[in-house]
Amino acid sequence: MLELFSSGIMSLWLEMAGVQGAGLNAGSVLAWHGGMPGLVAAEDLAFGGGRLANPDLPAAEAVEGFLKDLRARGLVEGNQGIWVQSGMVPLVSQQGTALMPGASLTKIATSLAALETWGPDFQFKTRFRATGPIRNGVLEGDLVVSGAGDPLFVWEEAIAVGNALSQLGIVRVTGNLIVTGNFRMNYESDPLVAGELLRVALDGRNWPRQVRAVHSKMPRGTRKPQVTVEGSVMAAKSTPVSRLLLLRRSLSVAEILKHMNVHSDNDIAQILADDLGGAKIVQQQATWAAGVPEGEIQLINGSGLGVENRVSPRAACAMMQAIGRYLQTTGLTVADLFPVSGRDKGTVANRRIPHSAVVKTGTLNTVIALAGALPTRDRGLVWFAIINRGTDWDALRLQQDLFCKS
Repeated sequence: MLELFSSGIMSLWLEMAGVQGAGLNAGSVLAWHGGMPGLVAAEDLAFGGGRLANPDLPAAEAVEGFLKDLRARGLVEGNQGIWVQSGMVPLVSQQGTALMPGASLTKIATSLAALETWGPDFQFKTRFRATGPIRNGVLEGDLVVSGAGDPLFVWEEAIAVGNALSQLGIVRVTGNLIVTGNFRMNYESDPLVAGELLRVALDGRNWPRQVRAVHSKMPRGTRKPQVTVEGSVMAAKSTPVSRLLLLRRSLSVAEILKHMNVHSDNDIAQILADDLGGAKIVQQQATWAAGVPEGEIQLINGSGLGVENRVSPRAACAMMQAIGRYLQTTGLTVADLFPVSGRDKGTVANRRIPHSAVVKTGTLNTVIALAGALPTRDRGLVWFAIINRGTDWDALRLQQDLFCKS
């Protein structure tokens, strides 16, 4: 998993785009204060049914060719949304402000809200406590796990905790395993289910095949923990009187978002949205930070599952740009949070998107979406969003990739 995280080493990407060290321009400052008047005005310049925002730019010809190819191949169903801009300058719009099912472009909103709330370096902390003393390898009392929302507490994390408990000299717990707080394991939110999974992971002598397979892929020499919990798994609303044994820190928010977006992981996205307060909170934060009208982002969850999650192509671009602005003072770029074509695997592994483009893909039964930033020689970063309606996924993806190249 860790090889996916670039940890701020993408300065070359910005240099290619000619924006290394760029400060906030006037348009960015306006955007931070709740509106993008330049973008709104550009839509008023549209003609021919709201298709082209600026017919004198080469991007307009590319969009016309893209739509013509889609129609010729019988791939279009309903509205097709496209928005392209260079910096704060709109280049072209095809239904650019219309609400459309965004699929996993929703994860851009979740990423933006997570940054706004926690920042890129924040780590979720999971605490392990004991209600009794440890004598001769036996914890005479309960083992208490207190969660704080870590969306990536999975088998590997639990195995590491088990080995840490073993290093403390614990081989047996006479009491119960008590789950408190916001603890999930393997994406399970039910505290009893999550607690049972943890208990299984703590004792390597009785692992099922699934856990043995996970352990086999961990670094060579990783031990199998041998901590037996004799009691039951219980849930509690508050943490009982106990002393701290271990503090387990999650990956940083930036690393979690990178993993989520590279693999378009719906479970992680929904957990983060829930931790943030729900889809409507994500919607509000993303709308404000992106500086778009409220009607252009409408969410019912944080993952994008379901056609009820709707965004405009313009809003998708604006959210990506807002993330880029937020990261300017952190040493990170959008490449540290989203897949990089030609470098990362996941949803872009078999795409023909231009090399070094930073993108987010989206897929539903009748929706294929793509949004992101293209480093260009003449126009710096070109931001774009495409939302196609159709069912031939492979053909639509290919046409999107060819459009980005053109």
